[in-house]
Amino acid sequence: MVHTIKSLFPAVNTLPEQYRNWQPIRQDYYLIDGDLRRWDGSLQEVFSPVCIRSAEECRHKIVGEAPLLTEAAALETLGVAARAYANGRGVWPTMSVGERIQSVQKFTAAMLKKRPEIVALLLWEIGKSLQEAEREFDRTVVYIHDTLEALKELDRVSSRFVIQQGIIGQIRRAPLGVVLCMGPYNFPLYETFTTLIPALVMGNTILLKPPRFGILVFQPLLEAFRDSFPAGVINTVYGDGETVVPPLMASGQVDVLGFIGTHRVADALRAVHPRPHRLRCVLGLDAKNPAIILPDADIELAVAECIQGSLTFNGQRCTALKIMFVHRSIADDFLQRMSAGINALTCGMPWEPGVTITPLPEPEKPAYLEGLVIDAQNLGARVVNPGGGVRSDSFFYPALLYPVTPAMRVYHEEQFGPVVAVVPFDDIREPIEYVVASNYGQQASIFGQNTDLLAQLVDALVNQVCRININSQCQRSPDSFPFNGRKNSADGAQSVADALRIFSIRIVVAARETDANREIISTIVRERKSHFLSTDYIL
Repeated sequence: MVHTIKSLFPAVNTLPEQYRNWQPIRQDYYLIDGDLRRWDGSLQEVFSPVCIRSAEECRHKIVGEAPLLTEAAALETLGVAARAYANGRGVWPTMSVGERIQSVQKFTAAMLKKRPEIVALLLWEIGKSLQEAEREFDRTVVYIHDTLEALKELDRVSSRFVIQQGIIGQIRRAPLGVVLCMGPYNFPLYETFTTLIPALVMGNTILLKPPRFGILVFQPLLEAFRDSFPAGVINTVYGDGETVVPPLMASGQVDVLGFIGTHRVADALRAVHPRPHRLRCVLGLDAKNPAIILPDADIELAVAECIQGSLTFNGQRCTALKIMFVHRSIADDFLQRMSAGINALTCGMPWEPGVTITPLPEPEKPAYLEGLVIDAQNLGARVVNPGGGVRSDSFFYPALLYPVTPAMRVYHEEQFGPVVAVVPFDDIREPIEYVVASNYGQQASIFGQNTDLLAQLVDALVNQVCRININSQCQRSPDSFPFNGRKNSADGAQSVADALRIFSIRIVVAARETDANREIISTIVRERKSHFLSTDYIL
């Protein structure tokens, strides 16, 4: 099996023609104050999880290089963003909503021209399959469009004055300040933009810190950022996160932290901010989403959803199913079908048609996953599927573990990879108690037909997780639905409409209902003296 996995890595002469002549990207510049400034300091090499075989060795493909900014350089970018915001009096925060929408539309048009480059970088840098990379790009564009439409609707609702108890008022939303956006490596484009775009269009200025893996994905967009927005509105911070990010937070100049990653990192960053009561956090964090398969579940459907839910993009999704509670009466049938389903998955390189299991971008991940499997085996679990848990370099073949118990690490830890943990249960109180005791509370999936049992589970879980999926895998879409979590899984709801609200604050301009005040407000509105006090209706 090791030899079979090793043979999945290509030799140079077996690479598809469109990837054979890939040239590494030397990005020795970063975006600051409307300028692509040359960086004369150190650069970090960016390697692909894809290895290229030769007669002598197997070496990771070099994707390119990116700047390793120093603390001083990172703080300079923060200062630029703060000056561009200018305590809310900068060009961008004082623009009309319509003008900001036009700027984002201009950026989106430029972004669409970069689709092939960005898709190729997702493929090379994080090992995402071609199909999944194309889907991520397209979903990001749709998200931008939906956000702008939601903003138009929000602004329409705010375009009128209200009169209550003798007070004339107009309630609109205003930006918060400087936003530090940090997305995850598994969806470096889409997840980053789910914070960046709503924060941007609401009038905030942005510090964009690309993730550790997926760092070059934004390189094709830097010119579009520069050309679409006023100087200083978007600035990029590259470099080692432990070096550049804590000083940014410790400065106290970051007003909003938009972060998707682990709760430990989020807690550490929040802790160094000198004015935590003034820091708004929008966080998408860890998850250990369970599936609960009841004895009367449609096994074929449950298996299909659980395979997709646990192994799409190698299980590297916060919404992935990471532990499965299966009623003991159907466990053998479920495991047999799961094993056959895993065996039918296509394993290979990201460009291969229909591929599901690809090399993992985190160098340390295969050894970590192997440790989880060994720990479970030592404590009584077995690997059900043939070849499960075998690894070679960055490739890890999915492992189906059963029976998983509370004594095992995989029962508690978020594996974020292709290890499928299955727990037998006899009474539905067992999975309910697991969810109640868990530190995580994002989603859960339940599979069954008995409406009494399903209703009982829904009522038990609705105060533990933020989304319950009936006879379907956990997922984020559609983006109009709230996406949030309890406990250590999130802070702040994200959806198209929710994100606009969370990156802004409601402001009221009010006056007593007198003839003089009516005339003052009417004059300001009629002569368009204010961007804020306005009855303009965006179509």
